[in-house]
Amino acid sequence: MKVILLKDVKGQGKRDDIITVSDGYARNFLFPQKLAVEATSGATKEITRKRAAEDAREAERRREANEKAAALQGKGIELAVKCGEKGRLYGSVTTAEIADALKAQHGITVDKKKIEPAEQIKQVGDVKVKVWLYSGITTEMVLHVVPMSK
Repeated sequence: MKVILLKDVKGQGKRDDIITVSDGYARNFLFPQKLAVEATSGATKEITRKRAAEDAREAERRREANEKAAALQGKGIELAVKCGEKGRLYGSVTTAEIADALKAQHGITVDKKKIEPAEQIKQVGDVKVKVWLYSGITTEMVLHVVPMSK
C-alpha cells in the first residue's frame, strides 16, 4: 500500500515522503497514530505542488543570499572600541558587536552565530571575518578595529 507520511517515521522516511508499506502496518500503526494517510491521486498531486512551492522558496532564498554576498564582497566593517595606550582592548570584540556594526553600516542583518572571526580580537587592527549568509554561501570581509576617539 502506498502512503504519504505526515511526520518523520524512524526507519521509513521523512514527512511528505511517499512510501510503500504493508497493508497491516499502515492500517494498524501508521493510520491510527496519524503518521500517514493513503496516497490517493489528489493527495499525491498536493504533495508534488507543495514540493514545487518549497523548491521555489529555497531558490529565492539562495538568490537573495548570493546578492547579499556579492554586495558585501570586498567591503569592510569599521568598529570603534575602547582601548589602552598600545592598542590593547579592554576585553575583546564579540560577534554580536560585529553583527550590529554590519547592520548599521551595510544594512544587512546577520545572526551573531553566523559570523566567524579568523582569530579572537583583542588588539586594534584589521581582522578577516567570515560571514555565513546561507547554507554554503559565505563571504569574507575585513573588520577594521579602531580606537574610540575621546
